[in-house]
Amino acid sequence: MEDKRIRKVVILGGGSAGWMTATALARLIDRDCGITLVESDEIGTIGVGEATIPPIKQFNQMLGIDEATFLRRTKGSFKLGIRFHHWGRKDHVYFHPFGSFGRPFDLVQIQHHWQRAHARGQAQSLDEYCMAWAAAKLGRFNRPSADPRHIESTFDYAYHFDAGLYAALLREIAVQRGVRRVEGKVMDVRQNPHSGFIESLVMESGETVAGELFIDCSGMRARLIEGVLETGFDDWSHWLPCDRAFAVPSSGGQFRPYTMSTAHDAGWQWRIPLQHRTGNGHVFASAFTDEARAAETLLANLEGPASGEPRLIKFRAGQRRRHWNKNVIAIGLASGFLEPLESTSLHLVQAGISKLLAYFPDRDFDPLVVEEFNRVACAEVERIRDFIILHYHLTQRDDSEMWRYCANMPIPESLKYRVDHFRHSGRLIPGEKDLFGMHSWLAVHVGQFNLPQRNDPLIDYRAFDGTSYLEQMRQTMVRAAQTMPTHRAFVDGYCKAL
Repeated sequence: MEDKRIRKVVILGGGSAGWMTATALARLIDRDCGITLVESDEIGTIGVGEATIPPIKQFNQMLGIDEATFLRRTKGSFKLGIRFHHWGRKDHVYFHPFGSFGRPFDLVQIQHHWQRAHARGQAQSLDEYCMAWAAAKLGRFNRPSADPRHIESTFDYAYHFDAGLYAALLREIAVQRGVRRVEGKVMDVRQNPHSGFIESLVMESGETVAGELFIDCSGMRARLIEGVLETGFDDWSHWLPCDRAFAVPSSGGQFRPYTMSTAHDAGWQWRIPLQHRTGNGHVFASAFTDEARAAETLLANLEGPASGEPRLIKFRAGQRRRHWNKNVIAIGLASGFLEPLESTSLHLVQAGISKLLAYFPDRDFDPLVVEEFNRVACAEVERIRDFIILHYHLTQRDDSEMWRYCANMPIPESLKYRVDHFRHSGRLIPGEKDLFGMHSWLAVHVGQFNLPQRNDPLIDYRAFDGTSYLEQMRQTMVRAAQTMPTHRAFVDGYCKAL
């Protein structure tokens, strides 16, 4: 049988996307395939991917990276979820937790028991029934219990970390595992005149880097997938109007074990606490405000002094029509952009790598494999898109032009179907390739006042009333959170940066 294995993989672009890809390939490809990463120190990276979601833990484990070492090297901290301010209404807050609201205790889902009790004035806000918020609001952290009998097993966590330091750590590991790094700018891209497949990159130095499979990690420039192959782009700015961000680090402020997202008149602001600094940014829509005012809004809402001048980042929400075209696979920002509202940027890199490994080609580049890769990739991004749109659309704010637009804009039919189902009867409808589970959707629906008009009809047939159980569960969570160390104490004892 003819050997059709790919022997040369070329990754264009470093940063988190490039080095995550290189490290994963080096970990799993043991022989007979050279991996080359091409990057230029003169070309900057976006560098705001500092907040993550729980699957990053499994990715680091797959790479063989010890958690405490990773956090020390990246000056990281822990994240139990996101606290949203001023989204559904001005002066209202809610929490999107990692983990579940309580634990299953009846055939009828917990939101129906909560809603009935809340309508009677016998339940607190939904936030109070998740373990992640019980700890987060006290500034406490510990890792979840492995014993499912304990209430401390019902939450999960992710990280805040310096994305630049993460890329540097991965680069070190990848090079140790045999990845070849080529420094410099690409001056030309050579294609096969018959197939259009890319054959090599020509460097400014004159060096030619040949390959059989090319991974485009060149960020929003999308040098190969778009610049050369002209794959096309689906623009989603009519649903996601924010197209700019100012980012600036600061010092001081509280060391909270969660991300903060605060809505402003024409966008929103993130706050991400690391060990050595706090990451801040203002994501905004240029159609509804100007850059000078956006920068002023960011600087006026810091918890400590800024460490430099705000840096402007321009973007457009959407994705490539194909993530895999000919012999090029786009990973990270080269495949598209979704704003960092739910910290999915690095996860989409991770997801792209997972699909690359699951559908790794040979030199035939089977069209069926390429088609399935693209189907799965596009569906996954569309489901995340819908979840982010949900935050904008479910608002009762009418105090500014942007929020009025978002509240009244037409939304994708895939999202409208889910919104209508929950509004009608509190049912959470899963979507294909959903990254965010039912408890995440529940948090945003309830947190932004898309409250069900009725309960699950089954609850009226149940003699069991969950009101007292909910209260007992809440009190158990409070007691468990009070036994945890503070976030600062846990980090200092486990992974304090050198």
